[in-house]
Amino acid sequence: MTSGQDKITVKDVTLAYGDFVVMRDLNFSVKKGEIFVIMGGSGCGKSTHLRNMIGLRDPAKGALFYDGQDVTHSDPKHKEQMLRAFGVLYQGGALWSSMTLAENIALPLKEFSKISDAEIAELVDLKLALVGLRGFGGFYPSEISGGMCKRAGLARAIALEPSILFFDEPSAGLDPVSSRRLDERILEMRDSLGATIVVVTHELASIFTIADRAIFLDNKTRTQGAIGTPKELLESGPENVRVFLNRGVAPESGV
Repeated sequence: MTSGQDKITVKDVTLAYGDFVVMRDLNFSVKKGEIFVIMGGSGCGKSTHLRNMIGLRDPAKGALFYDGQDVTHSDPKHKEQMLRAFGVLYQGGALWSSMTLAENIALPLKEFSKISDAEIAELVDLKLALVGLRGFGGFYPSEISGGMCKRAGLARAIALEPSILFFDEPSAGLDPVSSRRLDERILEMRDSLGATIVVVTHELASIFTIADRAIFLDNKTRTQGAIGTPKELLESGPENVRVFLNRGVAPESGV
């Protein structure tokens, strides 16, 4: 479900820690309203690239553009304004353990909006309802399941109604049923908010359920591999991508 308009452009990006190059020559775009998956094996740089995309790290080379604006080389004030349009669901949920779910979700609203406490309370209830957690606002993270913590993290990520959402291994540590429910929530967020969503994952079920398109990061060549729909990549992608999508079982000739 895309508009055809590029929301994110990654141009000639190289990721590195000092002299160690993690990924080089990354060039791709993410369309408005698309769910775009960054996939690959362990150690390929998926999470490093996500940190780069949300502004926690600058690339060693190249630039990232959001709605055509260069965020990498912007002045700090303009960069902060652009990054505020993002919502992030971190791998562990990253909820404050000393705060209730309602307080966690209210935090960005109190920090970055000027609405009243009553309006914040209404929005918190709405966000909890959107992720299937109505009535759980008074619970602490330690009092709910891992899957519920992920959904609470999602509610906080959408508190400010961002135009772009980033998810880092959202299904990590979840059982298959909880993982499937979270995938359903991600699809609902895309449809209800009209958001563009970038997901880092290696979970096959999630890739085939939510991805409009996916890019494969190759940890052997340290650069990007094929880009396409999961079905296209499984049927006619390079062999290493097909092996990844078949979970290590070499594809038959002609697949």
